[in-house]
Amino acid sequence: MAYRYYQNQKMVATWVFGILALLFQPIYKIALGRTVWNMVDVIVALLLIALFIMEWRNSRKDYVKYQTLPPDDHPELEDNKVEFQLKGKLAPKELVYVASEEDKALTELFEAHPEMLEGWGKMIGFQIVYLPLLLKRLKDKKVLQYRAPYLGDEELKGIEIGNDFLLQYLDNPGDKNKLKHGFIRTENIYRGDDGKDKAINRFYPLSSTSGEPLADQLHRIGKQIFTERYGQERYLEQQSRTFDDWGDATPKTEDLGSTPQKEEETIDNLMEEIRERIAKLRQRGIAESILEQLIHPDDRLSRLVVTKDNRIVLPDYQNMEIKMEPIVKAVYLLFLKHPEGITFKCLPDYRQELAEIYTKLRPMGLTDKALQSIEDVTNPLLNSINEKCARIRGAFLGEFDEYMAKYYYIEGKRGEAKKITLPRDLVVWE
Repeated sequence: MAYRYYQNQKMVATWVFGILALLFQPIYKIALGRTVWNMVDVIVALLLIALFIMEWRNSRKDYVKYQTLPPDDHPELEDNKVEFQLKGKLAPKELVYVASEEDKALTELFEAHPEMLEGWGKMIGFQIVYLPLLLKRLKDKKVLQYRAPYLGDEELKGIEIGNDFLLQYLDNPGDKNKLKHGFIRTENIYRGDDGKDKAINRFYPLSSTSGEPLADQLHRIGKQIFTERYGQERYLEQQSRTFDDWGDATPKTEDLGSTPQKEEETIDNLMEEIRERIAKLRQRGIAESILEQLIHPDDRLSRLVVTKDNRIVLPDYQNMEIKMEPIVKAVYLLFLKHPEGITFKCLPDYRQELAEIYTKLRPMGLTDKALQSIEDVTNPLLNSINEKCARIRGAFLGEFDEYMAKYYYIEGKRGEAKKITLPRDLVVWE
């Protein structure tokens, strides 16, 4: 309970229950005497009962207060379709809360009880995105730094996002007056008369001052979305089911994360762990477009420094070190020394050079096993070089996003020279 109150920033309650936790811990006996302990037990029991009743009443108020507020003077939209520039496009199963003006009651409710929106989203088969909370989670999980490794801690703190973020992409800025507060989803993409692709987003108003209970508003929105997507006839078929069954009635949620490009099967196996990590960092269900627009990634490439002790460091990405096994690092340094690239069929010509690089990484001398590794990796008839390139790619993708990482690892079309495309003026050999 102390931890829960700490999360909700209720410090008095945090201290009270922290002290009670220490008082009632079973490790060290606190001798207060039987009489005092009996009094403490009764007082704490009464406190817990009173707290339970108070929190139960407060939770009821969150829902009841919407029934007692005066009606909203904003009429519902007759046509809820709104045109956005393509940057305002959402993923297929996303609902994003937007607001051109603040509804303090809704803001406080959603930020205090994010599980309300998450639970409702599961019922209707949608991912609900509340942007201020999303940004907080992305910062906590260092996702932003993964997408833009040049961002330091201070820069991360300076990134802010409000519920009006997507409204900057309205095709007609005048539509902002209609979007007071509510949810939007993308229904269609089309080519406008000006030749630009545009997103048709549907808007579903929500308000704490409409006189309609919040639960009823959410139910109505869910029903409207279902009807718009599947038709009134399909909706009537579902009426025998409860609202809780809607998630099962709708098609399964698509995987909204990016689908990695298909690699050769052996490389695919090696990259599986890295792919899973990237998928988690990209937050499945969150539109890539929002993430991209939020941090505005650019080609802010870091220098790559090969230190005297052969470490690979990116000083402009918070002094990030890229770690590899010796044979993998030797292959990487070989390609780094040849900006023109190397075709795999010519690898035998580079066997001696690779051995010299590998010797520097293993100053104790090369074992028979190490010599065999060099032989295998420079044999174009074996798959060893593909495995090493996959591990190099994984070493970079494990630290930051492919948008930037692609300049650092080895790549190239089949049959052509494979190379590291990082400009060589950014490569420093100590």
